[in-house]
Amino acid sequence: MSDHIQIFDTTLRDGEQTPGVNFSFDERLKIAIQLEKWGVDVIEAGFPASSEGSFKSVESISKALTTTAVCGLARCKKSDIDAVHESTKEAQHRQIHIFLATSPIHLEYKLKMTEEQVLSSITENVTYAKTLFEKVQFSPEDATRTPLPFLIKAVQAAVDAGANIINIPDTVGYSYPSEYGQLFKTLIETVKSDHEVIYSSHCHDDLGLAVANGLAAFENGARRVEGAINGIGERAGNTALEEIALALHVRQDHFNLSTNIDLSETKNTSDIVSRFSGLRVPRNKAIVGQNAFSHESGIHQDGILKNPETYEIMTPQLVGVVKNSLPLGKLSGKHAFSEKLIELGYDLSPDEQVEVFKQFKSVADKKKQVTDRDIHAILQGSEHEENAYYKVNALQLQFVSNGLQSSVVVIEDKEGNTYQDSSIGSGSITSIYNAIDRIFDYSPKLQQYRIDSITEGTDAQAEVHVQVQFEDEVFTGIGIDFDILYASCKAYVEAHAKFSKNTVKEGVKS
Repeated sequence: MSDHIQIFDTTLRDGEQTPGVNFSFDERLKIAIQLEKWGVDVIEAGFPASSEGSFKSVESISKALTTTAVCGLARCKKSDIDAVHESTKEAQHRQIHIFLATSPIHLEYKLKMTEEQVLSSITENVTYAKTLFEKVQFSPEDATRTPLPFLIKAVQAAVDAGANIINIPDTVGYSYPSEYGQLFKTLIETVKSDHEVIYSSHCHDDLGLAVANGLAAFENGARRVEGAINGIGERAGNTALEEIALALHVRQDHFNLSTNIDLSETKNTSDIVSRFSGLRVPRNKAIVGQNAFSHESGIHQDGILKNPETYEIMTPQLVGVVKNSLPLGKLSGKHAFSEKLIELGYDLSPDEQVEVFKQFKSVADKKKQVTDRDIHAILQGSEHEENAYYKVNALQLQFVSNGLQSSVVVIEDKEGNTYQDSSIGSGSITSIYNAIDRIFDYSPKLQQYRIDSITEGTDAQAEVHVQVQFEDEVFTGIGIDFDILYASCKAYVEAHAKFSKNTVKEGVKS
């Protein structure tokens, strides 16, 4: 049995099913390129049959990648399979992922199908997909709540039809490590095949066991794992791939398994997904959280100073965490700034560097020390504003103690048209958001408002996150500025802009 674990990333498909997460076309492409740089074997780029936007995104990613395989999701439907075939036809390496539910509750209430109908559909559609793709993966959705005898029949039907990858989804995060591992052992020993079959895990984190279940699958013969960066995804999320990669590396003595992951790109990969998704990584998140390599206890600090291995099983540098702050300030020149951008993993055109350098100088004029985190924030804010259809041109506030506050907001679209309105509110933020609602002629529900300090100190930049509900959809917005109110205005405008430019979101759950 091979000792290589295939990393199958579904950040752009299952990860984007996270409530409030809607990657733009450009963001999806940039994430895919970074995932290839990180070293994943396969990227599930989307569900092409779900919308024209998803189809074009998968098509674009297929053209851009050179080493990583591009995979599209398909239901057991010929039209879905054709959509994956057409959207991935220019990929250097391509695969298809077909799924059909097998658990009794799904058959009775969702599919309205009998077991015999399910087996017939698997045979028919996997056979058809095999005529178009060399690599065909089949998933019996909700496998861990499927009676074992029928699960074996479903997997056997897929293998007999030509599937060479079998994925076993713990769709609702129901299983636990010993049970999930035994499921793989049983399937591998029971299902017969005249060709090589790779077994894969896909676990959700409803009970906090997704990574543990994935590792148990490896111990019992699985050689592929599906997951998402930062563990994002439906409900409590998916298997966090960065945790899988580091677990296999640190505990090589036990697993004796390898991946193609460039561990030094781990933090960069996490950061880009966090920025584009609007989901901040928790401070205590394993591997990539801000506290992952922090030590506050005096006993711990004493041990670290004597030997880091006393309390660290991996170094920050292993995952690409750079300790030092940016040694640049208001007197720094373009060359030094350009070199720092390269060091931080950014590849900007000369014109883009000129614009970002102006923003850097503006920040440097207001701060004593500009850190790496400040630079990331500048790039994040610049990218958001560059890709935004609407930008905040001006914000005017009138504050009256013990009274209503008033705001005037002016925004501009990409065609150069300006829009403005004013409103009042019980507080400054309320008055700003009321004015923006008047401009867009829509009053959504503000579900979440959060302010994060990008760095420490009174001169820190503010990063405001909002989560806003428009009808049945939730959109996030991010605003970055030294002024909290201006950052709040930017964030809310971005959420409104996403809604106004929204396309049909992939709605499949696997």
